[in-house]
Amino acid sequence: MLTALGVVRLTRQYRTGPDGGRFPADDDLGVHGYLTAGAQQLAAFAGARDSFARAQHTLRALCGWNPDDEVIRTLTHATARRAAATRDTRADDDRFTRAEDPIEVQVDAGKVNTPAGWRDVKVAVFARRPVGDPRGLSDWDQQELPGPVVRTVVAAVEEAELFRARVRAEADRLNVTGAADVTVLGDGAEWIWNLGAEVLPQGAGVLDAFHALEHVSAAVKAVWGDGTAVTASRVASGRAALLGEGKRGIEAWIGDRCRELPPGAAVDPLVDLAAYLAPHPTHLNYAARLGQGRSIGSGCGVPLWILARYWFS
Repeated sequence: MLTALGVVRLTRQYRTGPDGGRFPADDDLGVHGYLTAGAQQLAAFAGARDSFARAQHTLRALCGWNPDDEVIRTLTHATARRAAATRDTRADDDRFTRAEDPIEVQVDAGKVNTPAGWRDVKVAVFARRPVGDPRGLSDWDQQELPGPVVRTVVAAVEEAELFRARVRAEADRLNVTGAADVTVLGDGAEWIWNLGAEVLPQGAGVLDAFHALEHVSAAVKAVWGDGTAVTASRVASGRAALLGEGKRGIEAWIGDRCRELPPGAAVDPLVDLAAYLAPHPTHLNYAARLGQGRSIGSGCGVPLWILARYWFS
């Protein structure tokens, strides 16, 4: 038998009856098949982190195990089915309600390969996260927030309207729907903010700062080129404007840069940046949140590739 500690030889009584044979002690030992529960957990974890073939090599190198990639695939999918089947019986709603820390809801999507081809898997992470140490603009990127004290995840490969109903059901289950101290974090995708407005009407939205800063950097590089001192200076000033003054600061910065275009350069990248930020005038309050020790971007979510493998491979 394969356990989390390696192969062991287990001797126990085997009984036969009208319905066939079995090992009665297996029920007490938690044994179902060749792999114990601990070994199954490790195999599924490896299968979720990488391709099943690579998971096979990883387990062989680190543990000396020999299950092939098909066994790992079967175990990983079985783990996914058990996780889905037991969602309605989970008791984490009481823990979530009793926790007093601020509520964060992070929403995202990514591509996963399903039997029907590449599709979007949508994910919403509900978390209670304690506040951290205040940060300023000089050390904003050194912020290390405490981990969530409780977290739940919903995910599905489905259209935005159906996923919105799924998230609403989870918000109702956790008594979050009408809560005032809720932060919704996401990138610039319109469906995320439509979901937030409908499901969590009293929530404060935060456009993921890292996505926003990537757009600032991309716009500067498209106009002034990559790897130059001028580009580095423009990116730094854009970052300071966005994080320090939010909507007012970044709009003024874009206006100033439009008046400094190099000869022959197109203004389109800066216009595109303004269009990306335009729907989020109230979602750019980064300086205040940093000063409160609150999040300004992603950080407590379950990695999307793990969800993709567990639930949708």
